[in-house]
Amino acid sequence: MQISNEVKIIIGISLITLVLVVGAAFLFGGNSASSPQSTQPIKNMNILIHPDSAEINNHSKVTLVEFGDFECPACGAEYPVVTQILQNYKGKINYVFRNFPLPQHANAPEAAEAAEAAKAQGNFFGMFNLLYENQNTWADVSNPTSYFVSYAKALHINVKKFESDVKNKKYSKIIQQDINDGYAAGVNATPTFYLNGVPMIGVLPYSDFQTAIDKDLASSSK
Repeated sequence: MQISNEVKIIIGISLITLVLVVGAAFLFGGNSASSPQSTQPIKNMNILIHPDSAEINNHSKVTLVEFGDFECPACGAEYPVVTQILQNYKGKINYVFRNFPLPQHANAPEAAEAAEAAKAQGNFFGMFNLLYENQNTWADVSNPTSYFVSYAKALHINVKKFESDVKNKKYSKIIQQDINDGYAAGVNATPTFYLNGVPMIGVLPYSDFQTAIDKDLASSSK
């Protein structure tokens, strides 16, 4: 049966629309880059943990490293899971956070500066909590500085020093080192976790971490 010109035009328009929709999904659909994420274990832990890294460390043989972006909605969605892990495995595992601000998140670099500025005054994880708990408040504003300053006040750290450090991007080298190490490890999306070097990618349920952590704890005790 011969297809009419009208039908050919309709089919052509449909195909073009499909291509545009798929292309838009890749362009705007989230945090993943177009290349596949590496799923190979990282044997060189020096890539995952830097001397300047923020960490909760009790010298356990089990270490969970997160490459995260404070503005990333997926990281915000995973934050309660991370909080549950830190509560339930307090004193049992090490936790390390590495900054990996994504280019599509305009306020993420300054949020990373805020976290590092708080870390310089001994309160990284206080700022870490406030940034994620209030992500919807500051993520889309044109200038988030006043919000970050208010969090510094709530943490009772030196606000003048904090504000100066953030304004002058004092910790940009540390943040860039985190990014470089992330790329070296194969990170191209946030959140990306490494449990004893084994990648766990994306927004995962607590049960996935629980199973993997319990297994590693059992192995480390033998």
